[in-house]
Amino acid sequence: MLIRTDPFRALDQLTQQVLGTASRPTAMPLEAWRQDGEFIVEFDLPGVDPETIDVGLERNVLTVRAERRSRRPEGAEALADERTEGVLGRELILGDALDTGQIQAHYQDGVLTLRVPVAEEAKPRKVAVQTGGGKKEINA
Repeated sequence: MLIRTDPFRALDQLTQQVLGTASRPTAMPLEAWRQDGEFIVEFDLPGVDPETIDVGLERNVLTVRAERRSRRPEGAEALADERTEGVLGRELILGDALDTGQIQAHYQDGVLTLRVPVAEEAKPRKVAVQTGGGKKEINA
């Protein structure tokens, strides 16, 4: 058996456990992009029970919270413990150009995907420009 000691890892784990409370959740990695009229955000939440995932929206602040619990049976001796446990959370401020009333959330394979459509009034459109001799369309 390989035994590796790293005092800094132990300190980091302790810090995460202390800061990972309901009032100060640890962060979750994310990736966000805009494609085909949607704003898409994916959060990495491996090992999270879907029942603990909470997605909320107040004004333009999107809040995601989840809880990761240890799967180790009670009384079992831990040989290695590098997984973050406790409450995870993230807040995103969404722009006014998004239709926040149409948010969709899906959790699969440890990834929470949120899809927010771009509001119709924020999508690119053509504007007719009148000139002395007629009309001409310009991209807006």
